[in-house]
This record gives sequence, structure tokens and C-alpha cells, in this order.
Amino acid sequence: MSLIAASPSEAVPALSESGVGERRGSSRPARLAPTRIRLQGRAVAAVFQAMDAMAVALVTLGVALRWDVLAFAVAALIGVAGLGLFKAYHFGWREGLVLHLSRAAVGLLLAGGTSFLALAPFLPAPDVGRAMLSWTGWTALTLIALHALWWASIRRWRRNGRLTPNIVVVGATEAADRLVAAVLKNREANILGVFDDRLDRAPDHVRGVRVLGDTHAMLGHRIMPYVDRIVITVPGQARERVRQLMERLRVLPNEIALLVEGGDAVGEAADFARIADVPLATISGVPRDAWRAFNKRAQDLVVGTIALILAAPVMLLIALVIRLDSPGPVLFRQRRHGFNNEEIVVWKFRSMRHDRADPKAAQQVMPGDERVTRIGRFIRSTSLDELPQLFNVLAGEMSLVGPRPHAVGMKTGDVESARLVAEYAHRHRMKPGMTGWAAIHGSRGPVDTPEAVRRRVALDVAYIERQSFWLDLYIMAMTIPCLLGDRAAVR
Repeated sequence: MSLIAASPSEAVPALSESGVGERRGSSRPARLAPTRIRLQGRAVAAVFQAMDAMAVALVTLGVALRWDVLAFAVAALIGVAGLGLFKAYHFGWREGLVLHLSRAAVGLLLAGGTSFLALAPFLPAPDVGRAMLSWTGWTALTLIALHALWWASIRRWRRNGRLTPNIVVVGATEAADRLVAAVLKNREANILGVFDDRLDRAPDHVRGVRVLGDTHAMLGHRIMPYVDRIVITVPGQARERVRQLMERLRVLPNEIALLVEGGDAVGEAADFARIADVPLATISGVPRDAWRAFNKRAQDLVVGTIALILAAPVMLLIALVIRLDSPGPVLFRQRRHGFNNEEIVVWKFRSMRHDRADPKAAQQVMPGDERVTRIGRFIRSTSLDELPQLFNVLAGEMSLVGPRPHAVGMKTGDVESARLVAEYAHRHRMKPGMTGWAAIHGSRGPVDTPEAVRRRVALDVAYIERQSFWLDLYIMAMTIPCLLGDRAAVR
């Protein structure tokens, strides 16, 4: 007998990528990666630079132990700065390994070597040549090995879709044509498709990028969880059309950018650069959101691992009791909405009778619900049924703190919950969490009325706007006392 109860569709349906070329389009990668695993170019470059600095520092320390430490330290510092000046962290799409390594070596040796020569008078004369040769050789070998690794990593991340941002265009206009041309030239973004409400006037393709339908088709299109940003390209005078498009698309969690047709060429080129977010073009000014996402992921990994170790004995005991309490598997999995509307499979301890499972949450749990088992009532009331979601957290599909993931197609009464609040999808602008701001403010369990849905969405959006490392720690600290003191919530 299986230990896992599965929903009817066990995995997120994959997008068909057969028919490369005409079917896939001229600017669509061979493989699509969900936005939650996308890497930000500037953050990656900053990590590469930090690791280069650490490696050079270790080499410098090893060499300088025999000579003047201060002189070598200054040379190493200026040498690492020289890597940035010579664009050693700019990995062009067509740049070969030899060219990249040559630029990195020239940057390091010119900057570091010049500073070293300036400091040479302060070193003992007999040792100057030997010291310079030793430091230069070991530093060059170390950086060549590292940058070969960086170059290969960038190539791999671009191939599997983790580095290059994905965009869709709304409006098959002349500006869209120029944008597609710019992207095809520099390959710093992927355009997955074009949508246009005026299909009778729109072409089938824009420079090989397929027109996939109108904005109504876009709202439910399977490609949207893979989209980083939506770019609206409309004539500059069509203000009312822009307003209507923004109003229609605001229900989506995706970032929206506006490229107004008819501007000057310089301004339009700058807009293209911002839209593409040129990966690894610069190493300075890492966006705040990138660091916030990094801190949140680090918090999830550290705290989540500790929590899993501490909870393991309890989880084993719960699994045993469930098997003794009622026939059926121990675990239950359900398709739910994750970051950017991606469908993920969420794990729970089974709390309902196996033959009465409701993977689509068409009927939410009510007081005295006969579908819930005896042990199920206890683990639901204490939220112990959620403990297996620690595996979702460690896998990167969920976070410890965030909006609670709702089942795909969940209904409030006879109406799909997502249709009750225009901003419902805004709660998917962050990874779903095991606990959250809504949970510690009483919005826990089913949302069986339109008012309950609106309140939870409002609390979730408020959390997303305020999220910080310290707020997450506060929510985690408040979760247990809130659960112990909450006897009104039906779960």
C-alpha cells in the first residue's frame, strides 16, 4: 500500500516544447524554469566577486608570510578592483572562454602589478623579483580556475533558463517589433510570446515570436508562472488603452513594465536595457529585493533544517498513529498555488478518511466534519499536519513565513475563491509559507465566506509589503502561542 495520497494530477503539467523553431518561437529557450528559481545577474556577479576576493586573499596571505604582508594586501585589493574595471564579471552571450579569461587576467595583472611595483621600494631588494613572480603566478592560476568555473556556470544557467529573464509583450506594435529585435541581438532576455486584444489586426508572429492570443487568454495561460515581467507596448497617444490594460492585468502577480511607443531613441534604448535587466552587466548596486530574497532563503534553509531535525521524532510518531487510526496512506499531497501562480505539490499528514479526500478543496472543512479522522482532528487543530511542508521549504517551493498556499480551484461556497477579490493573485508575489501574518491574526483555516477571503488577502498583501528578516522572526515566535490560544479556528 502506498504511503502517499496523491491528488488526481500528481505533478505540475509541463509545457510542451516539441516543435523547436516555429512552434517555440525565435526568442524562447529550449527549457523554461519557474521564476522562483531565477537567479539575478547582479547578485550572482556580487557573489563571484566576493569569492574571487577571498581566493586572492588566501593566496596573498600564503605568499606574504615570507615577505611584507601590507604591500601584498594592498596589491591584492587593487587587483580585485581591477577585475571589475575590466568587466571581468560581464559574461556576454557570445563571449568565449579564452576571451573572458584574457580580460580577467589583464585586469588583475595591470591593477595589481602596478600597485605592487609602486610598493616594491618598501620590500627587501633581493626578494622583490621572487616575491612578485610568486604572487603573480599563484594569483593568476587561482583566478583562471575560478573564472573558468564562473564562465561554465553562467553558460549552464543560461541554457536551463535560470539566469536570463523571461518576458511577454502586450501589444503587437512597432515598439514591440523593435524590442524583439533588440532582444534577439543581445540575447539578454527571452520573449516567450506576444498578446494583443486586437487579434484581427495583429500578425501571427513578431519577428518569429508567436502571438498567443488576447489578454483574456493571457490571464489563464500556462506560460505565465514562467514570466518575470509583462511589457506593455502601445502607441504613445493611447492613454485610455493603457489604463484599460493596466486595470485588466493588475490581477496578475507578475511585474508589469510600460514601454510607450513614440519616444526618443535614447530613452527607448534605456527602456530596453531596464526591461532586459542585462544579466551580469554590472557588479555594483545589488537591488534590495535581491538581498531580501537571499536573506529569506538563507533563513529558510537554516531554521528549516533545525526545525526538521527537532520535529523528526514527532513526525515519526504522527505517521505511526495515522497508520493505526485509519486505513490509507500517511501523507497527502495536493496541488496548490505557489510563487507567481506556479502550481506546486504541497505535502501534509493525511487528516481525512482516504476515500473522502478532497484534493481540490471543493468543500472546505466545517465544524464536526465527518471526513476528518480522530487523529486528524488533533493534528489539524494543532497544525501538526503541516509539518511535512518543511520538505517543501527546503526544496525552495515554500518559505517558513508567507501567505498560506491555497489549493488550485479552491471554492468559497459555490464560487472559486480567486474570483472574489481582484487582488487575490497579489498574494502569490511571494513564496507561500507554513505560517504567516494572516495566521497569527486569526485568519487561519478555511475561508468560507467572501469577507473571510478579502480579510486574508488584505493581511497577506500587507505582509508582502512589509516583509523583513525581523518580521519573519516575530511571526515565527508568535505562531506557537497563537496556535495554542486559538480554539475558534476550524481546521
